[in-house]
Amino acid sequence: MSDPQTVPVPGRIMAAEMAEQPAVLRRILDEGAPKIREVAAQIAARGPRFVLLTARGTSDNAALYAKYLIEILLGKPAGLTSMSTTTAYGAKPDLTDVLVVTVSQSGGSPDLVASTKAAREAGAVTLAVTNNAASPLAEVSEFHIDVLAGPEKALPATKTYTAELLALYLLVEGLRGGDGSAAEELPGLAAGVLARKAEVKALAERYRFAQRLVITSRGYGYPTAREAALKLMETTYIPATPFSGADLLHGPLAMVDNVSPVIAIVPDGRGGEALQPVLDRLRGRGADLVVVGQQAQVEAASAGFALPAGVPEEVQPILEILPLQLLAHEVTIARGQDPDAPRALAKVTETR
Repeated sequence: MSDPQTVPVPGRIMAAEMAEQPAVLRRILDEGAPKIREVAAQIAARGPRFVLLTARGTSDNAALYAKYLIEILLGKPAGLTSMSTTTAYGAKPDLTDVLVVTVSQSGGSPDLVASTKAAREAGAVTLAVTNNAASPLAEVSEFHIDVLAGPEKALPATKTYTAELLALYLLVEGLRGGDGSAAEELPGLAAGVLARKAEVKALAERYRFAQRLVITSRGYGYPTAREAALKLMETTYIPATPFSGADLLHGPLAMVDNVSPVIAIVPDGRGGEALQPVLDRLRGRGADLVVVGQQAQVEAASAGFALPAGVPEEVQPILEILPLQLLAHEVTIARGQDPDAPRALAKVTETR
């Protein structure tokens, strides 16, 4: 007979890594920020004309967040790269004076390494943002930022995602000569959000038998919608489709009815204002609408999770994702599965 103390508890590792996030955020602010400012100053001195961001999976959602930061705060055009143009088709673009930022937890995927190496050979200023300073990606890049998240053992990435968000925010702040002060309160606020696990557990009961989910947001919240959908799909196996609120109105809204579960991330700021017409249409269709956002928006929905007020919009995504990580964890356990080890997943995905 098995000793109960030796039987693995489903989701134990993911739960522990989610709980580490306030400490990771504080570590980045205390130990990582000076290095990030130094790297940002060196890159700014090179005067890049625009920015390309390269990533896969969870890191791709962090890169999309950086795209919003770069375009809004820096006023520079930014795009997400299609790596296959280089790795599969052998394209050789002129990347002179272009900043190429490659974001990866492991820094080990061959396509990320190959495309970054090709970008550097094409004249780009290359920066790797990883959780592994000794990775192949860090080695082929001119500059490197370590997100200082520590080893991540659960297959679903949690602490490395929020670490990437904060590191990228501090990078953009450094590029524009800002002080990054908007992030100073995040560790304490994150701890407060994570402490409300009981609220999320109650929400999880809504989705235990869900067949599909729609997740929507706008502005800085859209990368959160994409990351939340990814976490829910890879842990619960529920098809979760993320939409920009604007795109949702361009046709997919037709699939939403009075039994359709919809999660809306409603930023406190311009993104939330832009999402308001979408929320009105969803309510008009009788959707089961759960809101992650400000208290007033939660009260107007079927249910939700209220986030701390007064946080600058550009750093709200670091808090927005936390209850959604908890939700993925709780729904997975409620469905009798183990979020630590989703089927068919590997920690390092080696694409080419």
